[in-house]
Amino acid sequence: MRTNIVLDDVLTTEAFALTGLKTKRELVELALRELIRIKKSSQASGLCDVFTTLHSLNLSADPFPESVRQNRANPFAEQL
Repeated sequence: MRTNIVLDDVLTTEAFALTGLKTKRELVELALRELIRIKKSSQASGLCDVFTTLHSLNLSADPFPESVRQNRANPFAEQL
């Protein structure tokens, strides 16, 4: 996708020095890849945190125990 953007000169100079890349296109693509990687890993770690929390609750071995249903007595059953 072709687009025109204005980049901060100080940030691009520092990014070029840190990465060793030669073009702004390479720099922007690397930044996008890293952003996606970081966001995906933070979502995955968030999900891991949920499972860790659930595990720490010391629930029974069966996470979906079968519930016992008790019906109320039907006062009209004898009339049928």
